[in-house]
Amino acid sequence: MIDVRPVVHILGWIVLMVGLVMAIPIATDYLEHDAEWHWFAGTSAWAGFLGILLVLGTHSREPLDLTLRQAFLVTTFGWITVALIAALPFLSMDVSLTDAVFESMSAITTTGSTVLTGLDTLPDGILLWRALLQWFGGVGILALAILVLPLLRVGGMQIFRIESSDSSDLKVFTVFRTVSVLAFLYGGMTLVCAALYAEFGMTGFDALTHAMATVSTGGFSTHDTSFGYFNSMPMLWIATAFMIGGSLPFLLYAKATTGAWRPLVTDSQVRGFLVFLALAGVGLALWLQHQRDLPFREALGLATFSVTSVVTTTGFVAGDYTEWGPGAVGLFLVLMFVGGCSGSTSGAIKVYRFQVLFLVVRAHVTHLFSPHRVVLIKYNGQVLPPDVTTSVLAFLAVFVATIGLFTIMLTLMGLDLVTAYSASVTAICNVGPGLGDIVGPSGTFQTLPDASKWLLIAAMLAGRLEVLPLLVLFNVAFWRH
Repeated sequence: MIDVRPVVHILGWIVLMVGLVMAIPIATDYLEHDAEWHWFAGTSAWAGFLGILLVLGTHSREPLDLTLRQAFLVTTFGWITVALIAALPFLSMDVSLTDAVFESMSAITTTGSTVLTGLDTLPDGILLWRALLQWFGGVGILALAILVLPLLRVGGMQIFRIESSDSSDLKVFTVFRTVSVLAFLYGGMTLVCAALYAEFGMTGFDALTHAMATVSTGGFSTHDTSFGYFNSMPMLWIATAFMIGGSLPFLLYAKATTGAWRPLVTDSQVRGFLVFLALAGVGLALWLQHQRDLPFREALGLATFSVTSVVTTTGFVAGDYTEWGPGAVGLFLVLMFVGGCSGSTSGAIKVYRFQVLFLVVRAHVTHLFSPHRVVLIKYNGQVLPPDVTTSVLAFLAVFVATIGLFTIMLTLMGLDLVTAYSASVTAICNVGPGLGDIVGPSGTFQTLPDASKWLLIAAMLAGRLEVLPLLVLFNVAFWRH
């Protein structure tokens, strides 16, 4: 049997920290004389009490290390715990439990899909809470992508394993130390982004909340029309730059601070990501110039922002791109699958997996006409072990199959095919807006049936955990030893 005491102990600390973070919207609403602070205060006190109870009830003098099985449990139930506790403040708005959990899961997984409308008139405390959840979710995603998934050998992530995750156990102290360094860089990037937003016309509150949503590649806005509300080309370019920044490997940033900046330029994944964004952005700009008769400079800014927003799975919108013609709609549907780099806050498949897939296919084609040739598959100058290519191919197969399964289930719940398919893709890829009139850039997920919302909540969690850790928990052998 698995010893769940360390798992529950860590979950207790997570609940306690969520309760402490609620002090920020409490202070915001209190200073603005908004009665919402009472609800936040009560929820914070309850979460703090529950967290302390769990921590003290599972305390031990032995060092807190996690085995692989315990790491799988913490990874999955940590996100579920945060989503449930973080959903409680949304209940103050008279929304259903389903909508509250949907909004909180969308926030912490940095998906950016929403069931809320009238954002422009919501209390600042609620808007700030949404932004905070995305921002702290981004820190959790960095820890997951850099420390946990490489250790668990999920989807080929073992090639990005760092020294602190080379052992079979996950040292909790090491996790906090590494996350502290990453959070410092992450926080600094957020402050710079907020300062630039403010410089070009955003209010201080909008600048801060949009900066948190930008760097975390989350996409929640304080306005129903998202970035279209500001109608500012300089802001679109600022957002584009910081969405890209949030989608690059944060470990390379950490190395750059020590003088090792060359990997930011020479890394195969980074170069592939940037080249792809440039080609897609220019291509769409030419399309917009031709189809909508826009000046190229305006078309380039709008196209680059929109492409970057979808590829990095941020989900900001500056206009309804489903009105740009069938070609643009088809392009955006493909872009939803791409994602940013490993070790970043973005979701979806990730660039390195496409690169590995290309290398595997090329090697296979070579074997077709030269079966006796030994073809070494190299990535970033390193020969890829067989388990990496197997993991990547398994991930891609499961990822695509999961989208198909969720699409079928949503259509059985009465959704049309476009809504069901794009909602499945955007949830599992953690993008935000889908396609069509209901869940597209100009819509929300509010009108969907509750059953489909719970299904999409599971899809957002599966996508953020990269699917495979959830499948592990459904394996009976996992629980036997």
